[in-house]
Amino acid sequence: MLRAAGVGLGDEVVVPAFGNVEVAEAVATAGALPVFADIDPASYCLDAAAVEATVTSRTAAVVVVHRFGRLADIARLHALGQRHGLLVLEQGESEAPYDEIAQRRERASYLDAKLRGVRTPDDGDGHTYQQYVVRVPGNGRPDRDAFARAVRARGVDCRVPVKTPVHRLPEFRRCVSLPETERASDETLALPVDASLTKRDMQRVVSACNALGGLLQPAF
Repeated sequence: MLRAAGVGLGDEVVVPAFGNVEVAEAVATAGALPVFADIDPASYCLDAAAVEATVTSRTAAVVVVHRFGRLADIARLHALGQRHGLLVLEQGESEAPYDEIAQRRERASYLDAKLRGVRTPDDGDGHTYQQYVVRVPGNGRPDRDAFARAVRARGVDCRVPVKTPVHRLPEFRRCVSLPETERASDETLALPVDASLTKRDMQRVVSACNALGGLLQPAF
């Protein structure tokens, strides 16, 4: 899509660092330079104000990635693109059938009501909960990683959604200030809300998380 739009050598393309490396790789493959902008802490998608702060005379496009089933503020981002004459591309996530989405939303609602000690996700407009991502606040990564290990030890499958932001990877290392991206990378944890989970499974998730009291200090 970037090549088809004429984006190439000498151009800059604004992308998120919170997420998969494939977007930055696609920009580089087109011959352009990926420029990283910070995210909105509620949606985990590109923040329009942060994107605008990165725009230069060489900026040609913005690639917006919808994250975890939560949509970016695409109206603001398209308005920004119009003001600056930028191409705004969207990358979505493969969607599930409506009945599966409804079941995930039901499980997410249960977790919202029952979980203690973690910050539950902003439900947003039309959130489909492809991943149910909570935050384990405190001292950042040590607390989150200790919490994840303890939850797994109690039989609950959970995972860190973004282990390393793209701007920290060797091939795309940039000296940029992305505080919300860094914080999200250190605090987020995806808990299961699959449609196949039973009520007992969901009770196990809540019990495992709440038994930890939210925060754990790492063992030294």
